Amino acid sequence: MDTCIPKYLKAKDQGRLLEKVRQSARILASCTLCPRQCGADRTHEEMGVCSTGEKAVVASFAPHFGEEPQLVGVNGSGTLFFSHCNLKCIFCQNYEISVQGQGQAATAGQIASIMLYLQTLNCHNINLVTPSHVVPQILEAVDIAAASGLTIPLVYNCSGYESLETLGLLKDVIDIYLPDFKFWEPGISEMCCQANDYPEIARKAIREMYDQVGDLKVDKDGIACSGLLVRHLVLPENLAGTYEILKFLKEKISAQTHVNIMSQYRPMGEAGRIKSLARPVTPEEVRKARQMARDLGLKIVQ
Repeated sequence: MDTCIPKYLKAKDQGRLLEKVRQSARILASCTLCPRQCGADRTHEEMGVCSTGEKAVVASFAPHFGEEPQLVGVNGSGTLFFSHCNLKCIFCQNYEISVQGQGQAATAGQIASIMLYLQTLNCHNINLVTPSHVVPQILEAVDIAAASGLTIPLVYNCSGYESLETLGLLKDVIDIYLPDFKFWEPGISEMCCQANDYPEIARKAIREMYDQVGDLKVDKDGIACSGLLVRHLVLPENLAGTYEILKFLKEKISAQTHVNIMSQYRPMGEAGRIKSLARPVTPEEVRKARQMARDLGLKIVQ
């Protein structure tokens, strides 16, 4: 089935992957990889918003069975968690990784070895978690791994706060985009992650992702080969703007958009200092959010 041939293999054969490696590496000298556009010289270990220098930091890697069914299958999704983050939501459930930066610095060769190791465990994909600030390192690792036999799809598992320029570098490399769409209102995103431009950025980014990969496609076993799958975390008191986000996905992206309405919000990190975020989301709030998705005719992933 053609859709199950990873995009990066063709890009590698045509020499385009190596060119993307070179282009992205140049950005690190005055980093504009993400919408923060902080301009840090990461080649000399200057730390910008993402708190990451020239090397990526890897927090963990393993087959993961808690992801969406289309990614997990029988053998799990090969998750590769990168430390630090360009968004840093105050309620992040991986706060020790995203904000405190727990993990080990890794070369591109070491990251490639991790990818190949996960493939030997028969994982269905390589799931790149919090990858936005380490795209150059990822591209170099994919180039190395592809030369050594990597043949499974790449999943770009991100916050939705993405630069269109960086997404352009990922075109014909990433098979499955797995973005969050977290907030609809600028004031809420400013409160939660000091990024009042998040809603506008996420809308443009998800549009670009869809244009690159289209609707989610699965093989005969129901395992995702390519396409877009959007995550939306339900927040207390409808702080996320759930209906507006789901309506946008239907009307501006695709009526066939696959959406995971996520129910696991609870106060983590620094969320407790904001009254409206200081309690878990209720079952009724989650039920209403899922009903909104059903009423709009979106494809609900559970």
